[in-house]
Amino acid sequence: MSIETESVTEIDDDHVDQLATELGESIAQLPVYQRYLQAKAKVENDADAQRAIEEFEQLREEFQMARQTGQATQEDLRKVQEAQEELHDIASMSEYLEVQNELEHRLQEINELVSDQLEVDFGEKAGGCCQD
Repeated sequence: MSIETESVTEIDDDHVDQLATELGESIAQLPVYQRYLQAKAKVENDADAQRAIEEFEQLREEFQMARQTGQATQEDLRKVQEAQEELHDIASMSEYLEVQNELEHRLQEINELVSDQLEVDFGEKAGGCCQD
């Protein structure tokens, strides 16, 4: 009588790299990712959205500088919030933000599927170091 032992198949780094590449390619084919790219292109080609983005970014940067020096006022904060609201009211930007949120949600679901196999939050650990 012979006893057969099961051997654990080792997966090499190249195979894992190939699987990761395939995952990335598959994600790039998701309808939500394709909608995200289209929405992003619309915002990039929308002169009103670009103007509003620049205005918002400038106001936000000025507010952050004022806050760091202790000179920020409620009026400064109100101006930043108004600029953000105006930006979000632009149709192309509103669509972009909505699709971006959908994509982030889908990527979180994928992260959870991968993380379940690793018993670690893959996206958090892969995305950066030094978490509090």
